[in-house]
Amino acid sequence: MDLSYMDQNLAAVRRKMEAACKKSGTPEPLLVAAVKYTDAAHIDYLTGPLGVKNIGENRVQQLLEHWETIRREGVTFHFIGKLQSNKVKYIIDKVSLIHSVDSESLAKEIDRQAAKHNLCMDVLCEINSGREPSKSGVLPEDAPALCAAIAALPHLRLRGFMTMAPQTEDPEDARKFFRETFRQGLDIWQKTLHNIDRPIFSMGMSESFPVAIEEGATMVRVGRSLFREPEQTEQIDKKGESL
Repeated sequence: MDLSYMDQNLAAVRRKMEAACKKSGTPEPLLVAAVKYTDAAHIDYLTGPLGVKNIGENRVQQLLEHWETIRREGVTFHFIGKLQSNKVKYIIDKVSLIHSVDSESLAKEIDRQAAKHNLCMDVLCEINSGREPSKSGVLPEDAPALCAAIAALPHLRLRGFMTMAPQTEDPEDARKFFRETFRQGLDIWQKTLHNIDRPIFSMGMSESFPVAIEEGATMVRVGRSLFREPEQTEQIDKKGESL
């Protein structure tokens, strides 16, 4: 199987990241490869020859499958999808960061499971910046109280914030949501999070990560732009959509 097209995909993503950092004067964020729509062979190529060591899992079952099938040496797992409380126990000893904590009940279950493994689990508070009923995440006005509750749990360490901006045809339309999350996150950090030097901001996906970087993202979750085959890229380019 020839996966060399992924070299070009990664190079294109890196160029966009570099350009966004240069434009905004911000440090380069961590690239987290979202692997929801790919398989073990593609993940191994990305984490092996291409050297992208952070992967983001959306689904518990898929994470468990990848745990058994990919080469895990040096690879860091992030959980970036909606997490149900009854499935926390399956991933608690496998992931380094949970991006999607959006309720006190979920936070308490993560704390309970982490205690069983003598862990202090790093987590992010997911904020529903677009106030979309179909998406998970705490509403912005409820985020300070949730962050305070998370910070009080002994086996959790609140490291920052995650958001998913509404899908739009123009990535520029997502800018205001990233900006608002960044500003609110800084405010919460200054008032509540005294145990970290700087907060993490997990913002931006394939269509929007350059804009997210310009608005303060320290992690970007990129999937399709890394794994898309050339034929798919050509079709999307003709439609005028962002990679």
